[in-house]
Amino acid sequence: MELNVSTASQGSHAVVTATGELDLYTAPRLQAALAGLLRDEADHIVVDLSGVEFCDSTGMNVLLAAMKRLKEQGGALELAAPRPAVKRILQVTGLDTVFTVSDAAPALDAG
Repeated sequence: MELNVSTASQGSHAVVTATGELDLYTAPRLQAALAGLLRDEADHIVVDLSGVEFCDSTGMNVLLAAMKRLKEQGGALELAAPRPAVKRILQVTGLDTVFTVSDAAPALDAG
């Protein structure tokens, strides 16, 4: 299955929307989108996972690496609306305590 990634920015805030499966083969697409936002100096990135049906360790590592780089730049990365399968991976790995996870899909104009 494919992974579609789109980004929307408003000032230094950005939303990355991913839909499909996030795995070894598709993770570079998300990594490229996040790297682009980091280069553009976004300081708050929300990754909307509401459309991600599957995520493996490669996908989690991409998210962790982006969060680490953002923190080093004084920013924050948030995961939004993960589906039950992805939420379970976060819980089993303990990453639900590492990432900021919200149940609602992001809205750029809310902040």
